[in-house]
Amino acid sequence: MLKEFKEFALRGNVLDMAIGIIIGAAFGSVVSSLVKDILMPPIGFLLGKVDFSNLFISLSGHYTSLAEAQAAGAPTINYGVFLNTVLNFIVVAAAVFFFIVRPVNRIRQAKAPAPAAPTTKECPYCLSTIPLKATRCPYCTSHLEPLAS
Repeated sequence: MLKEFKEFALRGNVLDMAIGIIIGAAFGSVVSSLVKDILMPPIGFLLGKVDFSNLFISLSGHYTSLAEAQAAGAPTINYGVFLNTVLNFIVVAAAVFFFIVRPVNRIRQAKAPAPAAPTTKECPYCLSTIPLKATRCPYCTSHLEPLAS
């Protein structure tokens, strides 16, 4: 069983997926820090010095901070943390779109093969498919106009 798992794990696709997951987790940490430490402070400042990570609704009692409410074990609706998470998602989605999806789509479009030149034509009399260079239809024996070169 261990041998079969080793063969499975060392196949190219599994290693590629594992590397992608590790890089994705690291990328998620960087984006979380970008949102929490770089983007949200100026946005909070512009909106009247609001700390989004500390926006909450206490369902029991009055608390001055989210940490205080959590320390007391009070149930809270943490809509500020949710806003940070939504902004994290938007930044990750935009980064994935602009740095992965668009370039891959451009590469796929560039590699699309040109359509092959036709090798057959239709007889104008009997509508049978015949070779492009034919001057007489093998089905109805009609004389056909030669191809213009």
